[in-house]
Amino acid sequence: MSVPELIRIVSRDSPMALAQVERVRAELTARYPALRTEVVPVRTTGDTWLGDLSQVEGKGAFTKEVDAALLAGEADLAVHCVKDIPADRPLPAGTTFAAFLERDDIRDALVHPDGLTLDELPAGARIGTSSVRRTAQLAASHPELRCVPFRGNANRRLAKLAAGEVDALLLAVSGLRRIGRPDVISDILGPETMIPPIGAGVLALQCRQDDTATIDAVAALNHPATYREITAERMFLHVLQGHCNSPIAGYATSHRNGDLSLRGCVFTPDGKTVLNAHEWAGPLDPATLGTSVAVTLLRQGARELIDGIAH
Repeated sequence: MSVPELIRIVSRDSPMALAQVERVRAELTARYPALRTEVVPVRTTGDTWLGDLSQVEGKGAFTKEVDAALLAGEADLAVHCVKDIPADRPLPAGTTFAAFLERDDIRDALVHPDGLTLDELPAGARIGTSSVRRTAQLAASHPELRCVPFRGNANRRLAKLAAGEVDALLLAVSGLRRIGRPDVISDILGPETMIPPIGAGVLALQCRQDDTATIDAVAALNHPATYREITAERMFLHVLQGHCNSPIAGYATSHRNGDLSLRGCVFTPDGKTVLNAHEWAGPLDPATLGTSVAVTLLRQGARELIDGIAH
């Protein structure tokens, strides 16, 4: 295999995104000591627009500019959080996933200045989050709490919390660890409390389809179990065809015996209706598993539920 002398890596320019790029650079350098890497940071619509994402690019708000730089030849490799990549439509023509890195923590974290847990928060406490997935689940489990629309990168949200704009935050455990701030976590919410988004904790490495040298080099970083989990999860989301205001959650799990399971959920924004499905792959391949779980939810009425949500 011929390894390129240089790989230019494009990513969002937020502190967390750049920390994610450093992980990729470290893994590439460990495998190919002679390889040089350069970072090409870009500012995305999702980083500049702090209002409702449905008013701009929706699901593609964090990926469009990164994809454009890759397709224009300004970079050779794009690093994305899988949860930010739309699954209701194909990847941009001419690009492909070369690898998925080993999955990090999929759980959500509560950040409270005084260290309170979710169950200890007083009625009326303001929770900063713009995630419809989190809002719907909190409405179902803790209706006495109040979710406040809260966008911006994790550092900016932490600063707003310190300024008293909200009483607590919900953020991803993996994201806080990537920016070196696990110290602020006051409560970790497992999937039994807060079901994660599709693609939680996974970084995707995307290349141009015709750049076989980069694809071959990057493919060495692929984590097979994570690849199977993400294949199932993204097919699940693709079949559901949810929009950016659809509270959809789910995660696949690789079991010790090599089996794969997938849990998927669709909620109404107020959390009053929850559709659940949980299946094991058995002889099914990951994509078929994702399709099967989605079809189970569609039979429960997921299509009508999703289409009934304004977007």
